[in-house]
Amino acid sequence: MVLAAVVLVLGLSQCKKQEQQTTTDTNGTVAITLDVKVHDGSRINVNPNNGMVAFEYGDVVYVASGQKFVGTLTNNGNTFAGNITNPTEGEPLYFFFLGNKTPEETLTPGSSTTCSVNISDQTSGYPVISFATSNETFTGAGLYTAFFLNKCALVKFDVTTASEAATCITGMKNKVTVNFAGNALIYSQEGDGVITLPAGSGEKWAILLPQEAVEAGEEGSAYSENGDYTGTFGAIPAITDNSLLTAGIEVNVITEAIPVGAISGKFTINTDGDQVYFSQGNLQYQASTNTWRFAENQWDYTGDANSGISETYDGWIDLFCWGTSGYNHGANCFHPWSTSETSSNYYAYGEYSYNLFDQTGKADWGYNAISNGGNTEGQWRTLTNVEWDYVLDSRSTLSGIRYAMANVNGVNGTILLPNDWDASIYDLNNANGGNYESNTITAADWTNTLEANGVVFLPAAGGRYGTSVDEAGSYGGYWSSSYYYYDSDYAFSMSFLYPGTCNNLRHSGFSVRLVRDKE
Repeated sequence: MVLAAVVLVLGLSQCKKQEQQTTTDTNGTVAITLDVKVHDGSRINVNPNNGMVAFEYGDVVYVASGQKFVGTLTNNGNTFAGNITNPTEGEPLYFFFLGNKTPEETLTPGSSTTCSVNISDQTSGYPVISFATSNETFTGAGLYTAFFLNKCALVKFDVTTASEAATCITGMKNKVTVNFAGNALIYSQEGDGVITLPAGSGEKWAILLPQEAVEAGEEGSAYSENGDYTGTFGAIPAITDNSLLTAGIEVNVITEAIPVGAISGKFTINTDGDQVYFSQGNLQYQASTNTWRFAENQWDYTGDANSGISETYDGWIDLFCWGTSGYNHGANCFHPWSTSETSSNYYAYGEYSYNLFDQTGKADWGYNAISNGGNTEGQWRTLTNVEWDYVLDSRSTLSGIRYAMANVNGVNGTILLPNDWDASIYDLNNANGGNYESNTITAADWTNTLEANGVVFLPAAGGRYGTSVDEAGSYGGYWSSSYYYYDSDYAFSMSFLYPGTCNNLRHSGFSVRLVRDKE
């Protein structure tokens, strides 16, 4: 068979704007959203008139800063979103799109300097390789611009074959190595330099990497994957970086403060439009070192370990009685390790009706310096019941979904969807209701798709009564800072979510999930 090659101009179409968010806290996280809304929603579809392609759901952009890999952004159907770690001020941001091919190496933000991908298999999609550099150096919040340029060429082969197998061509550069330290792409040939095209005769598109002109192939330089047929391919002109491209795709990068220790999603808490970020995990405390922290993962809880609660306990606890911030606010019990089973012992400032969310009172757990949440007093707080109610039942969201019951990485709980959640990102069942079995979510899907897009998970961590822990894994109670009857917390169980009747149960140990106000 004979394969004739014609090189066409390649452009990454409709990649219009990017939005990026960063923290003003030291050693913080940058949450980035790249706005790449496309008319057809797919990177697989190629426009044969101009050689343009578009992004598709699940594509990944790799980000470098300070000569190191710092994180990934994943396409959710309309935008790329994700977190990067500690971008270097005074240097540009670098964006690498590697055709949605998985790197051969395991990448660690802050330490990895290289990665490689092989683009041989092009039977189901086109591995477009693109690169962008922010024109301005990164200085935190502000406006940046960049241009995505494609580091490859879109080629059309005319295939004639009677084989039902895919068609392969040899002698091509098929490997891309990213040098994050040098912000460069290196192209090489791995093995016989095979590029595999879809099965069947007719016009076949392929992505070729930069290389010198290739003469018409000899017999056997093109063949069917099952070995039934062999043939040749036509001459291919030289391909160089950016020589066969459109003018580039303009990128606007807008930065916004995201606190250290926070999930990037924004949640409206009242009719005035005020918004908060939720902490990265439930609040935890170690009495032996007087240390507060957020759980490493959103699904983490300590469960039965709470039964060891004491003034000298060296384990971590995460079920607290009401108002037990450790600040002496006048109640008989105010220490995090308090176990009294008398509710009146927990009246902050000795008042039955005291609201924890009083910045002069310091009875709210958020008064404390959280070691992995900025480590500064007074940055966090607990939602009031009215605010919990608004988040769960009144908030307007892009998708119409506010919460759903789920099992995440084997842990039961409730997921909260941010204001801008796009329902196409992940298929959720029984939105705003259901039970734990409604949605079973793997750790990978949670981390890469849901949490990366700002979703919050509240694990069913149970309750503590004195030193006894009950219903961990099947029930969860979350304190609010309100004091009215029926208004003291939110709790959820297998099939429903409701405000708990905990005004007379202030001696009970429940979970605490802090928030930080969006400035």
